Amino acid sequence: MNLRGGIPDAPADLRAGDEPRPPTRLPLVVYVLALATFLMGTTEFVVAGLLPEIATDAQVSVAQAGLLITMFAVGMVVGAPLMAMLTLRLPRRLTLLLALAVFAVGHVMVALGSGFALLLAARFLTALATGAFWAVANVVAAGAVSPAASSRALGVVGAGAMLANVVGVPLGAFAGQLVGWRGPFWALAGLAVAAMALIARHVPHDGPVLEAVSIPSELSALRSGRLWLVLAACATTTGGVLSTYSYIAPLLTDRAGLASGLVPLVLVGFGIGALAGFLVGGRLGDRRPYATTITAPAVTTVLLLAICLLAGHASPTIALIALLGLFGLGANPVLIALAVRFAGRAPTLGSALTVSAFNLGTAVGSWIAGFALGSPLGATGPAAVGAVIAALTLIPTITLALILRRRPSPSPAWITGGRCAPGR
Repeated sequence: MNLRGGIPDAPADLRAGDEPRPPTRLPLVVYVLALATFLMGTTEFVVAGLLPEIATDAQVSVAQAGLLITMFAVGMVVGAPLMAMLTLRLPRRLTLLLALAVFAVGHVMVALGSGFALLLAARFLTALATGAFWAVANVVAAGAVSPAASSRALGVVGAGAMLANVVGVPLGAFAGQLVGWRGPFWALAGLAVAAMALIARHVPHDGPVLEAVSIPSELSALRSGRLWLVLAACATTTGGVLSTYSYIAPLLTDRAGLASGLVPLVLVGFGIGALAGFLVGGRLGDRRPYATTITAPAVTTVLLLAICLLAGHASPTIALIALLGLFGLGANPVLIALAVRFAGRAPTLGSALTVSAFNLGTAVGSWIAGFALGSPLGATGPAAVGAVIAALTLIPTITLALILRRRPSPSPAWITGGRCAPGR
């Protein structure tokens, strides 16, 4: 959508004919938001590479230090919708700036903190800011382009987080070894301040709404059955992939016979695949969103079953893991775009709920996969669990496709432009 007005046509797969060709270039604000989500993705996972150092410094066990990851996930699940409601009447640009400011403060607290309880509190605070930023960033990115390019724009924004797995997390772990584990947190705080300057310059001050917002009107989005189907798909598609990814190291070393020193390279391959998947999935999703959300989990299920069967062979397993990154998360930008669309006049809440659903699916999926790891299936147990969870994604996505084929849905009011009012 162009914030200056104009009423776009409804997406093509909701009516007869092909989707209008989206513009070849996205606005700069989309890439600015992607840079910020790169920081968000880095902080979410960088702790995993620094756990031994943090545990030693905080005088806790490595398992206890792992609570820093759990606390962040909890903060994302709770924080995204909560912060979306608390910042309801604030302009989107201001919300993004405040979220980055809190993000920076949380990292300074970690960098200066000594007690483990303070570190946990700082991680939770950072997660709240991350959830708020991500939810609003998705809406701003989708609103900065036409509906025909919304999935592509969201794919670019999400690709920032995927790039964090390829570049940010390894660099953070390496920097932690050179200058101490607090160094990466100082760096992230400084980069967040720099991102604030970019956001202030490139994000429009006013948000595209048609009327004054209120909590009851936002909560009315929860009555949308199609929104809940999308959220279910968000939880299962991510839960299926990341439940396997969480325990990929024992699969590679115990079953595939790979040296432990080579495991990070395989994870980089997964990250590159996920980065490409976000970009490709966003492009495909603009033309055929429902085909994309059905095909991606179907292929993911086959890949996970293949991993179970071929885990004893290193080369096929490495290739399958890279493909898992490509297909496993490729539907995510499309699902975010659909959630924003089906939330109607509450796009920020719809976006926030996808953040919660992604993290909830990851938490539940990895918890079940942990039990499977100790089952007779052993190292292939998490992949088997992931295959089942990924297959469940087909239920809501096929249902959505059937519903929308019978009852086409027009573009929601928040993206129709022409009568934009300040605020959210």
